[in-house]
Amino acid sequence: MRDIRAHAGFPVKPVYGPEDLAGFDPARDLGAPGEYPFTRGIHPHMYRDRLWTMRQYIGFGTPGETNARFKYLMAHGQDALNVAFDLPTQLGLDSDDPRAEGEVGRVGMAIDTLADMEEAFAGIPLDRVSVSLTINGMAAPITAMYYAVAEKQGAAADRVVTTPQNDILKEFIARGTWIYPVEPSLRLVADLIEFSAKRYPRSNPVSVCGYHIREAGCTTAQEMAYGLAIAAAYVQLMLARGMSVDEFAPRISFNFTCWGKIFEEVAKFRAGRRLYARMMRERFGATNPRSWMFRSLIGGGGSAFTVQEPENNIVRGAYIALAAALAGAQTMALPTYDEAYTIPSAKAQLIALRTMQICAEESGAADTVDPLAGSYHVEALTNEMETAIVAEMDAVERMGGIVEAVKSGALQAEVARQAYLFEQRLASGEIPKVAVNAFVSEGPADADREVELYAFDPKVAEAQAARLARIRRERDDRAARAALARLSGEARGQGNLMPAIGEAVAAYATLGEINRAMKDVFGEHKEPVRFA
Repeated sequence: MRDIRAHAGFPVKPVYGPEDLAGFDPARDLGAPGEYPFTRGIHPHMYRDRLWTMRQYIGFGTPGETNARFKYLMAHGQDALNVAFDLPTQLGLDSDDPRAEGEVGRVGMAIDTLADMEEAFAGIPLDRVSVSLTINGMAAPITAMYYAVAEKQGAAADRVVTTPQNDILKEFIARGTWIYPVEPSLRLVADLIEFSAKRYPRSNPVSVCGYHIREAGCTTAQEMAYGLAIAAAYVQLMLARGMSVDEFAPRISFNFTCWGKIFEEVAKFRAGRRLYARMMRERFGATNPRSWMFRSLIGGGGSAFTVQEPENNIVRGAYIALAAALAGAQTMALPTYDEAYTIPSAKAQLIALRTMQICAEESGAADTVDPLAGSYHVEALTNEMETAIVAEMDAVERMGGIVEAVKSGALQAEVARQAYLFEQRLASGEIPKVAVNAFVSEGPADADREVELYAFDPKVAEAQAARLARIRRERDDRAARAALARLSGEARGQGNLMPAIGEAVAAYATLGEINRAMKDVFGEHKEPVRFA
């Protein structure tokens, strides 16, 4: 008999029964859907009342091109947006910066000034469409631009629903689009949370992302553990500012991946919801039930998809959608079948959207709340996953806590170690992957790869640079310079930087100028190098 182990490390038994739930208390460990500890989901009727939001990750080329793709998908039933920005934008570089050469508009849309954001959302009512902004180091200025566009549209602040990712700790751990050292980076995270909580009550000013850490190589248990530890760090940050936990915690959101074995993924989310609810109520003293809710986008990671036989990824996407539905997603996003090759084509994005719609309307997964509740296998896995998550959180505490573990590089080294171990298991065949190490087709390695490749156009950078030059010529340069000087001065103090950033944005200061005004004060992060 084969030895099967969860990605979290514990063994999976061939048969589960009542003996695996010894000591299990349904009232304590499950509760009812929509009630503490939310193991069964955060809403009483879940999808019977409202389906999960469907939002594909979109962004490429110019703001105008991205706007057209937004409208294409919305015309086919997508009810929310998830925006991708190019690497120069993520790193606070203007499109005409020499360091941006070759990357402008390549893996997301280029945003240099408020004028670009205005074009990106032209014709899209920001008081009726929920928009996620996948941005971190530059979350404060990009979100300020978004708020400015909403204001120009006449949208009331209490009707604007947006989710800037704004999770810089996971950038230090897994992605690398950090800019400033850890402490000033955390200050900007807190500034945006505080400002949004007071001015834009329906915004979700931080989306804690276990997703990217999992994509970088950690286990399922580590993904949830690190995400919960990061959330706790942000809560402590805001409490230190004098805010009460219930002022901001109801708008904390999460972004987690879901691309492994279905039941392990479901157990991860059920255990995570339970742990988060207890942490917020018992550790931080939150009294508002909405502060206890683990609200999450659940989407498949692109690393789940393969170059080999790319159409197989459509099937993988369907299983990811099913797992996310069974896991209790509030929002769902799927990678596209061509993602191992290229920026998603319109055709591939439509197939991913249709996959989520079929799961919602035809599969029955949305018919009843938590249909796997009471399963010996799922409840036992949930308990084992909770134990594994707590053990990983304890390991983070032994590193000095999540912030110190990031500063020292200890956490980054552990994620790299796990990534290496995973690749070893994949290479050996211990983890099967169809058409990669199992059921591998004979013939040329590039057979059956009919994928429409994204044709990156170097003229995008030229057009974006020309647009940027025009904005610089036409803006009130004195007002822009004064706003940037104010921002630099405020950065040297202790106050919230969002008003000064908003002033610079409104004066059409460029993203690179805003970044530079802060970097001259904060300095730049130097990544620690450490071996596990």
